[in-house]
Amino acid sequence: MQNTITRRHMLQLAGGAAVMTALPSWAAPAGLTPDSFTSRRPAVQDRKFHSHAVEAYLADVRRRIGDPELAWLFENCYPNTLDTTVEMGSFEGKPDTAVITGDIAAMWLRDSSAQVWPYVPLAAKDAALRQMLEGVIRRQARCILIDPYANAFMANLDEPPLEWSRSDSTEMKRGVGERKWEIDSLCYPMRLAYGYWRATGDIAPFAGSWHEAMKLAVETMRVQQRRNGLGPYHFQRASKVSTEMLPNDGYGAPVKPVGLIASGFRPSDDACTFPFLVPSNHFAVTSLGHLAQIAHTVLHDDALANEAAALAGAVAKALRQYGVAQTAEGSLWAYEVDGYGSQLLMDDANVPSLLGLPYLESSPDAALYARTRSFAWSERNPWFFQGSAGEGIGGPHVGKDMIWPMAIAVYALTSQSEAEMTNALAILKHASAGSGFMHESFNRNDAAKFTRAWFAWANTLFGELVATLAEKHPALLNASH
Repeated sequence: MQNTITRRHMLQLAGGAAVMTALPSWAAPAGLTPDSFTSRRPAVQDRKFHSHAVEAYLADVRRRIGDPELAWLFENCYPNTLDTTVEMGSFEGKPDTAVITGDIAAMWLRDSSAQVWPYVPLAAKDAALRQMLEGVIRRQARCILIDPYANAFMANLDEPPLEWSRSDSTEMKRGVGERKWEIDSLCYPMRLAYGYWRATGDIAPFAGSWHEAMKLAVETMRVQQRRNGLGPYHFQRASKVSTEMLPNDGYGAPVKPVGLIASGFRPSDDACTFPFLVPSNHFAVTSLGHLAQIAHTVLHDDALANEAAALAGAVAKALRQYGVAQTAEGSLWAYEVDGYGSQLLMDDANVPSLLGLPYLESSPDAALYARTRSFAWSERNPWFFQGSAGEGIGGPHVGKDMIWPMAIAVYALTSQSEAEMTNALAILKHASAGSGFMHESFNRNDAAKFTRAWFAWANTLFGELVATLAEKHPALLNASH
């Protein structure tokens, strides 16, 4: 059987062949034939949500894919969030939608935003889809008002926390699943709300609770600039895994208050080495800018708009001053810094990442990003791996030799080269290991050794990649790979 793990576990799988300098053309696993390409979606009556716009788009894109295996993977992965993770309801007479991650029955603010993101462009054509997305935006606001420092919430907000969080030394509140402070947990809901507004023109989700949640989000980010002390958040956990806890009595490593926002944890849910997480601060600049537009145009709250814009400006200025590292290959973005001069050079598969800055519209300097991208997708990055099963970025969360399909998808989404896109698709097909789905990670030498058989974010991101290529590079998808 394949290996699966939850977020709180670390799995390291033994490598095989040595790192290769010339990678092979990755092919389908032995035994996978065209007869194997039957739908792996749940039966229609068992799907959590139905969207006629998504189904029509799914069929349209599939017809434009020349490779039957790739078309099969797209059919399975693109609707996976809707098929398996959406739980719709109502709260105070308004739509209320929980979106679990997959094999963990909880809703991460980051994951839930990313999971539904590829459906946002279709929402203008489908009232039911708009209602579902409005419900996600409203639920995220409820969650932020419960605790702006939490990364995950229970699908049922009356339930106790996730089992591994119940003994954490932090201020746990009812409905919180896990309380790891991550900047992107507040940025992703801003991104989703802005994207929804731009796609539909609908302003229904933004009054009342959402408005109050955004005020709290901006205030939380401002507090975590740590200009006036450490702030209220601290976190400790009894664990043998060092990335599950924060040093310094749960406040993280010391930082110099230079204008950047401190984060306890990365989007992988692993603890930061240095609290100023550069890609997440870039994401904050973009997200706060989007919030400022909504605050001014929709909410008519110029005070909030000005506060969000001012915070974004302060963070952007500090990034240029403290977030750039000088290397023998030229300047590039560091992954984490502390404001005192310490810098961590690496990249992680989870988004926001340095690789994914343009994907999140958070890359203000093309030349600086190009050098950073070259670093991230190379052996200069300690979490980049190559092997007989593929190449890509992993991270400490699952450990050495494990490549994340998410990073490969982001590599293709941020690429200007059709050769890179084609190569990425070939690796992703192989990484599926005949399952019909993407996984959290796979061993660089054996794609059948993978983590998390049901990880909806990875599935939907793969679907987003294929859909993007269908729109922007139709000839590439129409060819047989």
